[in-house]
Amino acid sequence: MQLLDRSTRPLGLTPGGKLYAELCRDVLRREEDFTASLDEIKAEVEGTVRVASIYSIGLSEMSRLREEFTKLCPGAQLHVEYLRPDKVYEAVIEDQADLGFISYPEHRRDLTVIPWREERMTVAVYPAHELAGREMVLPKDLDGQDFIAFDEEVTIRRELDRFFKDSGVAVSVVMQFDNIQSIKEAVALGSGISILPERTMHAEVDQGRLVSIPLHAPELVRPTGIIHRKKKKFAKAGREFLSLVAATGDSMEAELVGTS
Repeated sequence: MQLLDRSTRPLGLTPGGKLYAELCRDVLRREEDFTASLDEIKAEVEGTVRVASIYSIGLSEMSRLREEFTKLCPGAQLHVEYLRPDKVYEAVIEDQADLGFISYPEHRRDLTVIPWREERMTVAVYPAHELAGREMVLPKDLDGQDFIAFDEEVTIRRELDRFFKDSGVAVSVVMQFDNIQSIKEAVALGSGISILPERTMHAEVDQGRLVSIPLHAPELVRPTGIIHRKKKKFAKAGREFLSLVAATGDSMEAELVGTS
């Protein structure tokens, strides 16, 4: 029986193909349930937890989480892949990853979103900058400053543009990038200043390459979350990792009830 309808663009399924696709989905769900149930009768926590993460969260958090997870579950493994935000969603939806770490998480029909942390945004400057000695920066202090921005299609850029507009501030965008790491490097080289999640700058601040200054704008935060497929059946290793991550978040505990 023909399964693919090649007369359509994009390629579609014939009625027989749809039936077969549903059979495959059912088989995969049953295999997932079987693996999780088998895992329950094992004494030791084993298996691999597959994580897809955006770069900024992965680079600043995953080394510590991996170390703590290894101590907690020495028989289990944590596999982390760093991806662009759209690829994180794709990996989770296509079951290439059990969990996805994302900022400004989107609620989608086939995904569950667990709120994780609201990260404070601070002003990033190079040590010799005129603002570097300030204990606090007001929004008006940013007016006219050379600014290293995110690309326009990145959600955090739209949030910052809205903040500038509401505050009556006009910065001079001299560079723009699609990731935090590149922005940090540009700021450290003296190309301008930026506004970034405070947690993502700890290493550079410790190295003396950046100065992080609190911004008098408590409403300006970066929400982060964890996504997984709806009705995902987690094995012991996955549940242990989620519990570990919950201990570092703001209010995940109640959200985790449905994942066990």
